[in-house]
Amino acid sequence: MGTLYLVRHGQASFGADDYDLLSPLGQQQAVRLGEYFKYKGVTFEAAMTGTLTRQRQTLAGICQGMGVAFDSEGLAGASTAETAKSAGEPERSAGPPQASSAPEGLEPAAQNLLEQVWTGDRGEASRESRPARPREAHEVASVGAHLLWPGLNEYDSEAVISAIHPYPLKKPDTPELYRHHFRLLKDGLAQWMAGVVSPRGMPRYTEFAAGVAGALEHIRSHHQGSVLLVSSGGPIATAVGQVLGTSPEATIELNMRIRNSSVTEFSFSPKRHRLVTYNTLPHLDAPEYADWVTYA
Repeated sequence: MGTLYLVRHGQASFGADDYDLLSPLGQQQAVRLGEYFKYKGVTFEAAMTGTLTRQRQTLAGICQGMGVAFDSEGLAGASTAETAKSAGEPERSAGPPQASSAPEGLEPAAQNLLEQVWTGDRGEASRESRPARPREAHEVASVGAHLLWPGLNEYDSEAVISAIHPYPLKKPDTPELYRHHFRLLKDGLAQWMAGVVSPRGMPRYTEFAAGVAGALEHIRSHHQGSVLLVSSGGPIATAVGQVLGTSPEATIELNMRIRNSSVTEFSFSPKRHRLVTYNTLPHLDAPEYADWVTYA
């Protein structure tokens, strides 16, 4: 029986020009989770992530916290044929992007991504402000081969909203505008999942869900131990929905509640996955991390 740890990326840059970057706090969350895994003696025989920058930065931060090398040069892209086969689809030259920021085709992660995450003034400030990791930590930690899987990329929330509200929105910099943004997002997701709208540059929801299902099938077929999967709220909620057989409405609610750097745990056998825990933050349980809990 294997264990799959599904981790949502750290806090991204919501409201900024480029959302697809971890904020300084998002970097801290990722490293703190890695420190927790090391402290608990958790090791992974493999790691899987989407191609989005915030997802890869989160994996890099987890590796940093665990004290293991982030294999940016060794990140291998799943072949298009394998992805299609795992999802039960015919082979094709390139799968549809799951978000507008996803690269075309299957490209390796940028080299030295870990240095990109932790260099510069922002990275230095993050290191200085981060509370020290527990003194008594396990010395042995490892993360196996890293695999890029485009089917774990997030949907494009701006495209989803534009499909039902084709007018410019104000930057969500107040609680009222923030709530309005997410009301529109939930409505757009419901219509996309029902096949009513086709957000620009995005696949059909059935294709999006097939990408997630393909990742789960790959893990069941190729692994027996602990596997780390770093993705986003949409794919993780979709995975939980597939395991539990939830309605689209329930899947959307699951999506809206997933916190940054949270851990959802599945047990798995060659035949199926089972939900063990959902949306937990064991690495942020201490009072000093209370203000590290975020949703965007």
